[in-house]
Amino acid sequence: MLVSFRLRPAVRAGRAVLRPCPAEVLIVGLSLWWLLMEHRRFFGAVREHLGSASWGVLAAWMLAVLALNVVVLSVLAPGRAFRPVAVALTLVAAVSSYYVDHYGVFLDPSMLRNVLHTQPAEARELLGAGLFWHVLVHAGPPSAVVMLWPLSRRSWPQALAWRAATVLGASVVLIAVVMATFQPLASLMRNHKELRYWLLPAAPLWSVAKALTGDARQATGPRTPIGLDAQRILPPGPRRPRVVVLVVGETARAANWGLNGYARQTTPGLAERGVINVAPVQSCGTNTEVSVPCLFAPVGRRDYDEDRIRRSESLLHVLARAGWAVQWIDNQTGCKGVCEGLPYTTVAQLAPPELCHDGTCWDEGLLTGLDDRLKRLQDDQVLVLHMLGNHGPSYFRRYPSAFARFQPECREDELQRCSREAIVNAYDNALLYTDHVLSRLIDTLKAHAAQVDSAMLYVSDHGESLGEAQLYLHGLPYAIAPAEQTRVPMVMWFSPGYAAGLSLDEGCLRQRALQGAAHDHVFHTVLALAGVSTALYEPAWDLIAGCRRPPAAAQRPAP
Repeated sequence: MLVSFRLRPAVRAGRAVLRPCPAEVLIVGLSLWWLLMEHRRFFGAVREHLGSASWGVLAAWMLAVLALNVVVLSVLAPGRAFRPVAVALTLVAAVSSYYVDHYGVFLDPSMLRNVLHTQPAEARELLGAGLFWHVLVHAGPPSAVVMLWPLSRRSWPQALAWRAATVLGASVVLIAVVMATFQPLASLMRNHKELRYWLLPAAPLWSVAKALTGDARQATGPRTPIGLDAQRILPPGPRRPRVVVLVVGETARAANWGLNGYARQTTPGLAERGVINVAPVQSCGTNTEVSVPCLFAPVGRRDYDEDRIRRSESLLHVLARAGWAVQWIDNQTGCKGVCEGLPYTTVAQLAPPELCHDGTCWDEGLLTGLDDRLKRLQDDQVLVLHMLGNHGPSYFRRYPSAFARFQPECREDELQRCSREAIVNAYDNALLYTDHVLSRLIDTLKAHAAQVDSAMLYVSDHGESLGEAQLYLHGLPYAIAPAEQTRVPMVMWFSPGYAAGLSLDEGCLRQRALQGAAHDHVFHTVLALAGVSTALYEPAWDLIAGCRRPPAAAQRPAP
């Protein structure tokens, strides 16, 4: 209140020396500022795709973007709402352009859904001095003008007429430019339609609305049940309890995975433990919000339908319906609806304090209590471990100092402060730690092999760009995403008892693994691993289907 009291006289004094103008003049001026300051990457990409002799078209499209900004601001900032809305939209444009310029992100609904679901600790890593200075330069001057410049006093009919004329005039200009340049525009949008997500502030506004309406549709009513016929098929005679551990990795890319032939050995522990490495593996999405629900869906990427996936039950519900106990342990931003209604806990609730710091926990916390869980296990259980993995940009925060093997490492939250070599080193160190966690998991399962038959499947949700083509992080629209963001590692491991129970020919499976896979295989492979019979099961998408010896005796359904 004291700050507000002191500022008001200064604002009044500033307005006293300025000549009042209609709000529409500031709307055009602010729209021009957005055009010139927040679209560097957009018009650079347009110029590149248009080629030479395109200056006339480029100028026309700049006029169209200006008109679009005028329409957006005119519609969203009426009357007394003009100043606060104009400043808010300027901040949106400035923040958005920072991430577009520095990381090459596209502000589509999927990316904005990720933003909306970001946890505070994760968000803090994305807020640095670079963002502060960028916003200060890009939003400070126009915001000051908007707040200080006096507006002409008009009756509401006059104000409405001015605003309607502005919207109409800008719309005419926009339509005229589109019609005049329709052929190159249609070609650009057909081949590079993702560029529309660099129009600021229109793109983030539209994408947020789209993401919120999608979440609202998902929240209305229960999920559609799937696999109502699911039955657990048990081998005859006495048996040991079984545990299937599904490890969902985060941001691990296949290109840097040691088992895939990377120049560095980033997976020494897994290499020593004889895991079955599957490569190449295609992810379902380029961000967690898409990939995790898709990973646990029966169809996946090959017939992708986001609404259907988000409004339906998942693989875990089918397993639970068949009689498996299901537990999700999370070190990330939740299960994205995949485990809705099923037992769920977080590493922060389980792990000892030394494994947690600054609002996040190291992935070893996922193994807290596993030894006791296996000792007490009486029946079959599916355990899902959701890792923090290589989540960027702060790769150096994902591992203890003992795993900082590759040097120099980037120890900054803002990647532009580091060389590409240091960024890759920190990323690879985080992969070393993932290897350590998975190796510890396998060793724990091995230690209980006489009492519990166990299987482990690890797969990352999506990959990561580390400076290739000037791109960083992940989340590009799938159609244009580079292989670094869509190729991920996958490994499998079985205890001798579990392999025997499946009549599994591991030599055959190793050969099958060389043919590669996709996220689409996970649903059907896990059904086979769990011995669950359902009409949802498709053998063509089961990685172990062709590698099982004929059973010695008929199996029986669980009571």
